[in-house]
Amino acid sequence: MRKLIIVGTLLITGFTSCLKEPVDDGPGPGAGAVSYVYNWPAIADSTENSLISGWYNQSGNYFNKNNSSDQTFNYWPNAHALDLLVDAYLRTGDAAIKARMDKLLDGAQAKNGNTLLNQFYDDMEWMTLACLRAYEATSDARYKTAATTLWTDIKGGWDDTFGGGIYWKKDRQNKNTPANAPASIIASRFYQLDHKGDDLAWAKKIYQWQKNNLVDPTTGLVWDGLDASGTNKAWKFTYNQGVFIGAAVELYKLTGDNTYLADALRTANNSLGSEFTNNNIFKDEGGGDGGLFKGVLVRYLMLLITDGSISSTDQAKFANSLLLNAQTMWLQGTARPQVIFNTNWTSTATTTDLTTQLSGSMLIEAVARLKELELID
Repeated sequence: MRKLIIVGTLLITGFTSCLKEPVDDGPGPGAGAVSYVYNWPAIADSTENSLISGWYNQSGNYFNKNNSSDQTFNYWPNAHALDLLVDAYLRTGDAAIKARMDKLLDGAQAKNGNTLLNQFYDDMEWMTLACLRAYEATSDARYKTAATTLWTDIKGGWDDTFGGGIYWKKDRQNKNTPANAPASIIASRFYQLDHKGDDLAWAKKIYQWQKNNLVDPTTGLVWDGLDASGTNKAWKFTYNQGVFIGAAVELYKLTGDNTYLADALRTANNSLGSEFTNNNIFKDEGGGDGGLFKGVLVRYLMLLITDGSISSTDQAKFANSLLLNAQTMWLQGTARPQVIFNTNWTSTATTTDLTTQLSGSMLIEAVARLKELELID
C-alpha cells in the first residue's frame, strides 16, 4: 500500500525498538524543536500493560470505573475494552490476550446479572460490535452466539414512532444516534458474515432513518437524538460523528453506492473542524461517558481510512489528524511512566476514568495500525 507523507508540527526522527523520553526545548509541539523517537507498537504495548495493571479487576474479570478506588462495573466501557483487546490481539497474535478477552466476556456477563442483555440498546450494541470483531479475529463461536443473542434483542427496539428508529432505552422515550448508527453497523457486519438479505435491509433502513432525522444535510454534523419535544441539536459530540461515519462506510463496502461514501466524507471533514477540535486536537469532552467519545470517532475515522476506498489525499488528511493527536497526547497528555491519559490530550492527569483511558488507548492502537499499513512514516 502506498506510503503517505505525514506533515505535522512534530519532527519524527525515526523508530527504535525502545521508547525514549522526549527532548523538548519548548512548551509544546510547534513551539520549539521537539524530537522524539516514536515506536508506536511499543507504545501500544505499554498502553495495554497500563490498562491491565491500572484498571483490570482480577477477581471479577472486568475493568473498574477508574484507576483510583472505584471498582464499579459499567457495561458499555467494558464492551469497548473488549474491542480494544481485539485490536491488541490482531496486532500481536498473543494468546494471553485472547484468554483475557474470554474472561472479560464472562466477567461482564456475571456483573450484568448473568446476561448480556440490559435496558440500554446502545450499550448492547457496543457489546455486539465487540463480539463480532472478536469472532472475526478468533473464529471462536461463543462470540458470534453472544452477538446474535444481542442483535435479536436490539431489533425489538425499532417501531414507527418518530417515523422509525431504535430507542435509546427500553423505556421507549427517545431515539438517538448512539442507538441507531451502531445498529446499522451491526446489521452490515452480520450481512458480511452470513449474507442474509434481512440484515442488509436492516442496515439500510436504520441508516436512512438516522440520515433523515439526525444529520445536517449541508454540513454532515450528526445530531444527538429526538423525542416528543423535538430534535436535540445542542449536543455536539465526537461520538455521534464517528458512528455515522462507520455506518456509511460499512454500507458503501456492501453496496458500492458512492452516496454512502460521500456522507462519510462530509461528516468526517466536519469532525476535523472547530466544533470538535482546538488547534487540530480533538476537544476535551470530560470524564465519565464523555471520556470515551473521542475514541469512538478515532475508531471510525480509521475505518474510513482503511476501508473507505478514499483518495490518497483524503487518506493522508485523516491519517495526519490521528497522528498529530497521538503525538500530542503522548508528549503532552500522558503521565509517564505510568501511561495514564487525560480527558484533555494536551495536559496530564494522575488518575483517570476507564472511559478516558480507553479513548487514549484506541488512538494509540490506531496509529500503530497506520504504521503497520505504511500509511504514516
